[in-house]
Formats: sequence, structure tokens, C-alpha cells
Amino acid sequence: MTDTRHQVVVTGIGLVTSLGVGRQAHREQLMTGGTPQKVTDSERFAPYTVYPLPEIDWSTQIPRRGDQRQMENWQRLGVYAAGLALDDAGLKEDAEACASMDMIVSAGGGERDIAVDSLIVEESRKRNDREQLLNEKLTTELRPTLFLAQLSNLLAGNISIVHKVTGSSRTLMGEEGAGISAIETGHARIAAGQSTHCLVGGAFVSERLDMLMVMEAVQGLGKDPEAAFWNSDGTANGMNLGTAGAFLVLESLEHAQARGAHIYARLDAVLGDRGSREGERMEQRLAGLADETGASDDGDTVVFSGASGYPDLSARERAFLKSRFPSAPVRTVGALFGHSIEAHFPTAVALACMALDDDAPISPFAAGEDAPASTAANAAIVTSVGHFRGEGIARLTRMS
Repeated sequence: MTDTRHQVVVTGIGLVTSLGVGRQAHREQLMTGGTPQKVTDSERFAPYTVYPLPEIDWSTQIPRRGDQRQMENWQRLGVYAAGLALDDAGLKEDAEACASMDMIVSAGGGERDIAVDSLIVEESRKRNDREQLLNEKLTTELRPTLFLAQLSNLLAGNISIVHKVTGSSRTLMGEEGAGISAIETGHARIAAGQSTHCLVGGAFVSERLDMLMVMEAVQGLGKDPEAAFWNSDGTANGMNLGTAGAFLVLESLEHAQARGAHIYARLDAVLGDRGSREGERMEQRLAGLADETGASDDGDTVVFSGASGYPDLSARERAFLKSRFPSAPVRTVGALFGHSIEAHFPTAVALACMALDDDAPISPFAAGEDAPASTAANAAIVTSVGHFRGEGIARLTRMS
């Protein structure tokens, strides 16, 4: 898989998390030797903790108010982060490049009308004919345009409208696996010569009651805002949802060099898989992905772990990383940024690119657990184990 005809490089990073807006805001907190402080909200959705959306001036990337109004926050965040990536790559004002740019987006479901959901639940407590009640409320209370405006592929549609990215477009759904597959597909297309430049990424907003309900239904959310991500026995304390908009501009090395683009890192390989996690099957799959991507901890390598925070599952992931990459320092992305589902893998890849572009070591994310690094990284490994299904690994190297 890694013997490709074209090398794939990252030339643009658009990143928004609870820590701030843009690549530079993250660099100042992660690459300057300080101790990054996580930003959380444990009051609004108590007893759950979320990593909230930072303050954003949407108009800097979405100038038309009409465009802003017809999107919910998860779409605004994705369009905004995509604009940051295009700006960072120097392609925002290049109409020809945007017109021929391919786009691959990882997206979840649209936001629900919580008021209508609550009304139906309350009314159903008073009536036994709940099927009839549901039909009545859906025809009288629900806005006809709600679900049309929240279709998952409209994130890509709005990026096309706002930023004029009008090459081929694909939208992938499937939680963490969608983020893995988006980057994997972009890499594969460029490596095979089917594309020269792609915009890839996703967005997730943690401040959604419907998503908190879904995750709590499988008893996955952490409930102690003071608890560290990792327990002393190596298990995790539960998942806290994190807000993230993460987009990358991928290019073939030839395309990037021809236009004199700044290259953050070379994306050597990306692979995803899914299957049963009984017994040692998940560990076997992760070992196979590491073999196929050539992931190792030779030299100055840092591992960006996408551990979700689910206690036993994350413990298994952590044990695998320690056995497979024993000398590589780990950066637990979820400990500092929360878990951003579809956007989690793109966020981790963006952070890896920042680390490989800088001459300083990247700060630990999980205090007391992520080992400090003494030197800047020359290689990075990004892992993801979905909270329910899907695994993936990416390998990146510093451009000499």
C-alpha cells in the first residue's frame, strides 16, 4: 500500500477546537514549551462535560449572512475550518485550483429539533395512542425544511457554495471510521494519480443534547469533571465529547512543488479496517494495519492516540501502543480536545502535521501520563479506535 506512484503531502491545515481558532492559536499552546490547559464546560450539560465551541467570527470565512443562517453550527464549523485550510494552503483565491479540487468530507447526522422531541415525549406521557400522537406532531410541529437543511452531504455542498470548491465530492458517514476513510480515500486518489489536490476533513460540535443522549445510551460518557482521562490502572474514565473542525489540503508532491507551496509533512500511508473486537481480534487488526502502513517507533517518533475514553476499550488500545511502539511518546488527543467522533482522526492528523513542521517537541496532552519529548518529531503515527467500531492508522514523516 505504501509503494505509490505519487508522494502525498499536506499543504494546508484548518483547525478549530475548544483551544482556539486556527493553526497558529494551537501552535502557541502546544509547541512553545508550556503546559496546555484544556477548555471544558461541566455546567451546561451536567453531569456531562463537553469541550465547547470557541468564540468565532463566522463572517471571516462565511461572509454572506444568508449562508450562515441556513446552516447549523456543525456545518458552519466545517465550512469555516475548510476555509482556514484553503487560506493556509494559499489556494483560497485561486479560482482555477478550487474549481478542480476534489473534496472528501466525513459527516454525521444533522442536528435535531430538541423542542419538538421534548414536546413529543411530554405528550406521550398523557396518551396511550402514541403512534397517532407521533404522526400528529410530525405533521404540525416539525419544520418541513429541517431535515433537508441538515442532510450530511450539505456540509460538502456548503463548502462548494462558499469556497467554490467544485471538483468531485464525496461524503462519508460512519462515526470515527468516516474520518479515517476520508483521509485514506484522499491519499489513495492522489497516490494513484487520480487527483492532484484534495480538501479532506470533518466537523463535530459537542454541544448537542441528541448526541449526548446517544452516547449515554451505551453507558459511555464520563461523569466526573475532575477525573483525569486515564486511571492509575490504565483504563480510561469515560468519553467526553469534543468540538472540532479539522480540514487538510492534500497534494501530490509534484503539484505542491510546482506552485511553491509550504509542505507541513508527507502523508506516507493511511489505512482503516473494522470487524469483531472479541478476544484479540482488535489487536490483531491494529498490528496488521501497523505492518501495512510501515508504522514503527524508529527514531524521533511521536504517537497521536485517538483513544475515545471508553474504559476497557481505551485500555486495550493503550496496551497495544505500549507494546508496539515502546519508545515513542504518546499524545492522548481526547484528553486535551475531547472526542470529536467524525472529526477526531482528521484533528489528530492535523496535530501530527503541526508537530512535524516545527523545530520544538509537542507538549504532552494528558498530564502525568503522556511522556514528554526531548526533541522535535521526525515521524508521527496517528491511531484511531472507534468508540463502537472501526480502527485506523496513519504514518507521516517530516519533509527534509
